[in-house]
Amino acid sequence: MTDLMAHTRNLARDEPALAAAMIIAVVGLLTIGGFLFFEHGMGLRPCPLCLEQRYAFYAAVPLAALLWLGAGHGASAKVLTVGFVVIAAMMLWNAGLGAYHAGVEWGFWPGPQECSAPVDSLGSAGSLLSQLQQVTVVRCDEAAWRLFGVSLPGWNVLVSLGLAGVAIWGGFSAYARRSAEERMPIN
Repeated sequence: MTDLMAHTRNLARDEPALAAAMIIAVVGLLTIGGFLFFEHGMGLRPCPLCLEQRYAFYAAVPLAALLWLGAGHGASAKVLTVGFVVIAAMMLWNAGLGAYHAGVEWGFWPGPQECSAPVDSLGSAGSLLSQLQQVTVVRCDEAAWRLFGVSLPGWNVLVSLGLAGVAIWGGFSAYARRSAEERMPIN
């Protein structure tokens, strides 16, 4: 275990863009596995806001995998920098969406009509039973699960902010490499 930690520290020091891409891909993939486990393993159906928060991970993981591959095989620093900026922007947006969703759960502000508003009209009484059998609403304003008082959207905020920080670190590292490459004389 000590050798793995030493190798990881060396990688972060010697190839920070590669390390950042690897961290984003692995942590993002574990996060996808986590929300799929909660949905299919624990039976916690996601609300519309939960589903929307997944999109950033679905986009960031493949992009991070491509950056990981590119950083390991000499991709230009400009390409790496742009890729990390895109991931950072997606994760910051996702953190904001998660904070909004957590605020809806805590009752700080109203959520979207489709998952947190009262049901206004169900039509005629004769069709009420058939309509109720077809409607399944997963509420956005009720936390399905909490750990240490933090709901899943709250944990999403923390993971997204962490990955945004790693992406910013990777972007600055790639940009610094680009600046160093531009200063080097061509032989």
